[in-house]
Amino acid sequence: MATEIHLAQQDEADELLGRSPLAALVGMLLDQQIPMEWAFTGPFTILQRIGGDDLDAHRIAAYDPEEFAALVSEKPAVHRYPGSMAKRVQQLCQFLVAGYDGDAAKVWEGAATGAELLKRLEALPGFGKQKSQIFLALLGKQYGVQPKGWREAAGAYGEQGAFRSVADITGPESLVKVRAHKQEMKQAAKVEKAEKAAKLK
Repeated sequence: MATEIHLAQQDEADELLGRSPLAALVGMLLDQQIPMEWAFTGPFTILQRIGGDDLDAHRIAAYDPEEFAALVSEKPAVHRYPGSMAKRVQQLCQFLVAGYDGDAAKVWEGAATGAELLKRLEALPGFGKQKSQIFLALLGKQYGVQPKGWREAAGAYGEQGAFRSVADITGPESLVKVRAHKQEMKQAAKVEKAEKAAKLK
């Protein structure tokens, strides 16, 4: 059953994210150093360029690396760093083919606890602890994937009523709140850095 998602803020791209586990994983992978909407539109852009009804991990994994990089780099590019991100997307798909028969949903299906699911996510290429916790929170809050202890495993991102990450974006209003939170965090980090520098003088 498809889930209603509003991360790309573009109907067709969001529809794909709601029905394709691989698209959700690829969107999360791309979500760094570019605006969230651009990242989560990426899976739909890739699908349009390779053709077909759904993203297929086997197909992407087997693509000629240079051809796939060219496809991701084509304007409008899928990411600010299309070459390196094309490589990461292929590595992710190759990992899914080797460990999960190419079925992205198997990463979370059968995970008995939030801690186990977090461990599985952290094993994915391109997924560090923070990205894994955010994706775990997204699965729990919006995709109904809620193994025992999932909120705890997701850390602060799992908190109910929080506006910290993509896990909390369900439309334009929550997007504004999450952006405001991120700005506050950036500002706080700048102040802390300046205070440390002042102490060292």
